[in-house]
Amino acid sequence: MPGTNLTRDEAATRAALLDVTSYTIDLDLTTGDKTFASTTTITFTSREVGAETFADLVGATVNEINLNGRDLDPFTSYVDSRIALDDLQAENTLVVRADCTYSHTGEGLHRFVDPADDRVYLYSQFEVPDARRVFTTFEQPDLKSVFTFNVTAPSHWKVVSTAPTPEPEDLGEDKALWRFPVTERMSTYITAVVAGEYHEVLDSYDGKFGTIPLGHYCRQSLVEHMDTDVLVELTKQSFEFFEEKFDFPYPFHKYDQLYVPEYNMGAMENAGCVTLRDEYLPRSRQPRSFYEFRASVITHEMAHMWFGDLVTMKWWDDLWLNESFAEWACYWCEAEATEYTDAWTGFANARKQTGYRADQLPSTHPIAADNVDLHAVEVNFDMITYAKGASVLKQLVAWVGLDAFVEGIRDYFKQHAFGNTEFSDLLVSLEKASGRELDSWAQEWLQTAGVNTLAPVFELGADGSYTSFSIAQSAHPDWPTLRRHRLGIGLYDADDSGTLTRRDYLEVDVEGATTEVAALVGTTQPALLLLNDQDHAYAKIRLDERSLATVIDGLAKVEDSLARALVWGAAWDMTRDAEMSSTDWVRLVLANIGSETDAWGVTRIPMMAATAIARYSDPAHRAELSDEWEQGIRQLMLDAEPGSDQQLTFARCFIGSAPSNARQDHMPRSTGALDDLERMLDGSFAVEGLAVDQDLRWAIVAALAASGRYDDADIDAELARDNTIEGKEKAARARVAQPTAEAKEAGWKAILDPATPNETSSQMVLSIFRSEQDEMVAPYVEKYLEAADTVIETLGFHKAAHMLEYGFPLAVGSPEVVARLDAWLADNDAPTGAQRYVAEARDDIARALAAQERDAQR
Repeated sequence: MPGTNLTRDEAATRAALLDVTSYTIDLDLTTGDKTFASTTTITFTSREVGAETFADLVGATVNEINLNGRDLDPFTSYVDSRIALDDLQAENTLVVRADCTYSHTGEGLHRFVDPADDRVYLYSQFEVPDARRVFTTFEQPDLKSVFTFNVTAPSHWKVVSTAPTPEPEDLGEDKALWRFPVTERMSTYITAVVAGEYHEVLDSYDGKFGTIPLGHYCRQSLVEHMDTDVLVELTKQSFEFFEEKFDFPYPFHKYDQLYVPEYNMGAMENAGCVTLRDEYLPRSRQPRSFYEFRASVITHEMAHMWFGDLVTMKWWDDLWLNESFAEWACYWCEAEATEYTDAWTGFANARKQTGYRADQLPSTHPIAADNVDLHAVEVNFDMITYAKGASVLKQLVAWVGLDAFVEGIRDYFKQHAFGNTEFSDLLVSLEKASGRELDSWAQEWLQTAGVNTLAPVFELGADGSYTSFSIAQSAHPDWPTLRRHRLGIGLYDADDSGTLTRRDYLEVDVEGATTEVAALVGTTQPALLLLNDQDHAYAKIRLDERSLATVIDGLAKVEDSLARALVWGAAWDMTRDAEMSSTDWVRLVLANIGSETDAWGVTRIPMMAATAIARYSDPAHRAELSDEWEQGIRQLMLDAEPGSDQQLTFARCFIGSAPSNARQDHMPRSTGALDDLERMLDGSFAVEGLAVDQDLRWAIVAALAASGRYDDADIDAELARDNTIEGKEKAARARVAQPTAEAKEAGWKAILDPATPNETSSQMVLSIFRSEQDEMVAPYVEKYLEAADTVIETLGFHKAAHMLEYGFPLAVGSPEVVARLDAWLADNDAPTGAQRYVAEARDDIARALAAQERDAQR
């Protein structure tokens, strides 16, 4: 529907014509389980009397439209998700009465019934353009206004919105009315309504600027899992940090955090009413990295209260700025105000890697993307926006200095409170604070795509010292920009105990293809030379031959966790770029991961090793490498400290290493691991300190199902133990893992069915196409390409994007599949978003084939 795809030019025209004075939204949530009643009253002014414009409303049955006392015919005025408005006056009032549809895809107003107790839960999700699925809007960020929500709901429900929750008015017949006070000026996409039988815990924060009421909410079946004391402490630590650093009062009246089911995102920064996926309240034991990530989400959304909600981008071109700033700020807050003092190490080991990967795909784009319309926004809402953007802001902080950066953002908040801005407005504040010219920096970092590679180039004298030293900078030919980098260089040697410690450090400004580093001439070559020490820069780095030999044998001896993270990242980049064999990478991991202390390193690096085996290793020797990994990770699990994060992570890896389809020709792996898994389920194989809880049981069940040892009856038996929404989702994951054509066909049909709930579909997408199941998986290359034509329209963008990104059968990647994708990309009628994901799959396969060739040469 073209009417849903608002263009930047249309938005600019409407913003030049209108100012929105107020919204009053009356919602009745008692009219049924399919639809709800929505009445919107908008008052607005027009700079041109007699002009025409339009309001937005998606997927509704419109009963009445009244403009300035004049009834408009819904059948002619409401077309293609737009309400045509003509003959505008200087001051206008629009009233629209409609019935809107509950969502099951997390867009608009999502409705969920918990199978554990049949309780009902609703929540809204409006970013990017989905407030218009719940009430009539002028759906663009620069038409800010104030909002009054009046919500009718069952009287025993909790109802929460962006304004403080009022006492409900009893309407009789188990109904009540919540009349919320008027909000501050804000954009439509950060308003919210959450309603249902939620559990509520109230608290407050007494801070620099006064008292802020706090609320935490979850569904009733998760009450025992909501670690409220921890969440409240983290919330208060974050408030104290941001209020001090930003020197600007929290701009809203209260701060609620609501953990909601079947969420299609991680969280959303609705003003004073943050929604988060309720998987962040785990029912089973999780490693420290899980809680570190949850902390980053909580602090990320709070940072948005200032950067995004108080000051909002004019148009979605600057969406990156909202997200990149909040992403950078959340790690800044974590490292300085919470127990996660090594947050920047975790960032380097995990989040930053997602930025590097995204920036090397054919879909890469400048951080400041040219979002000409809403479809472009949806496609470009990715890890370039988040991870690369945060990395580049980290580089900017190093460039101008933290004190100047903080001074600049303080000025920015004061100058533009409750307004809309463009990136140039922030640059003005930062240039004023730092005294540095930043337009050229913005040009090379924000308006160009691709990641640079930095490598040491040197010569040695007879005494082992450098006689010359420079840093070579290169770029992919498709994205050839060479940038300026503020770069740390660390020189590491072994001390008397064998620990690798830094003996020298210097910072340099890298520019152009070659940067001479005269300060290192005459310096003795270290055991490990580490470019980008301290991780200021956003760039891939290379290790010289001696440094690589040092870390392969003894990365665990590097004392500093951030330095180790940079080495892990460099070695992984070299593996992905076919400069280091997958076999060497796997052996590097097995030799050193047992001593890794960073929580994210322990969690993510073994996952990279599993990817290297399944997709980057030489197929002729993959079985042997798989066995080496399986046996090595099993031993690491047994050797780990009982009850430790390492033990839990290695156990999960061991479960994941079990073959997806038992190979009778290779008995050690096809029977040994699977026998162990069955014995872990029945308790005859117990690992001291490792509790085989419900989620770990499901992981084992899925592995046994993938091998063919468990069938539907076994999965049903496990579901009988765990008849919850989580159990149903994990059962669906196990069913599609089975190595049968029937399981794949049923799973694929469910994935493409709009009625399949969000998280259930997500679990199936991540499980259906496994390695070692080629015969069953191969037909789905064509089935995927066929679905790509229509899936965005049938499933909605968020759900379809997940299916398109993770649902391609990469396991059967081959030169023939690459050729087929090339042919499809050259001639297809699919939406741009679908084409993007096909091109990414093609790139992933081509990269894997190059890595396989390199591994075969080992």
